[in-house]
Amino acid sequence: MRVLGLDVGDRRVGLALSDPTGFLASPFGFVDRGPSDLADIVHIAAENEVAEIVVGLPLSMSGDSGAQAGKVRGFIRELRSHTDLPIKTVDERLSTVQAQGMLRQSRRRRRDRDRGQLDAAAAAVILQAYLDYGG
Repeated sequence: MRVLGLDVGDRRVGLALSDPTGFLASPFGFVDRGPSDLADIVHIAAENEVAEIVVGLPLSMSGDSGAQAGKVRGFIRELRSHTDLPIKTVDERLSTVQAQGMLRQSRRRRRDRDRGQLDAAAAAVILQAYLDYGG
């Protein structure tokens, strides 16, 4: 059972995909936000035989829901109107910081790391947390 992880931002949606056993998450790329972003995500899910979608919910450090979390919830509502796949949320606090550390450890030069890679890495952190805690 493959799971698709999403890190929803204002400009891009980072994508991560689990292996077929649902054990390991890997960065998969990103989709630019725009008129076709939802259709692109649904197409990627179908193409990769995804059984569910996990979306990172950006809560504040205190656990409160702020403006960005509201935007992500709106995105999820729209995505639900495009697919029948189950969509779950995961607390994504510090996922970008973890993703930056992962990319730094990969020893790539800073100019070689684009924002899309960071978004995909953050999606992988979100998805791996979901997979590790039993989904």
